[in-house]
Amino acid sequence: MGKKNPHLGSSFEDYLREQGVLEKTTATAIKSVLAWQLEQAMAKKQISKVQMAKAMKTSRSQLDRILDPANDKVQLDTLIAAARAVGHELRIELV
Repeated sequence: MGKKNPHLGSSFEDYLREQGVLEKTTATAIKSVLAWQLEQAMAKKQISKVQMAKAMKTSRSQLDRILDPANDKVQLDTLIAAARAVGHELRIELV
């Protein structure tokens, strides 16, 4: 009989946890979705990056960091301001 696969039946989340990258991967995924949602809302409301930065009272380069899906080092208050600038609110919950 062959060697049994230790990952058979486990979830991808379990695999990431075993590899020690679950938290980083989750943070990157959440940030990617938020950046995509903000870009979609900006497009729907026809808000340019310059207008968005002005509404948030920030710089265009800071907005680019917010919209960068790989940058997960964005402060919560900045994300709240970005959501408000496109007429939305940011919700975070523990599950």
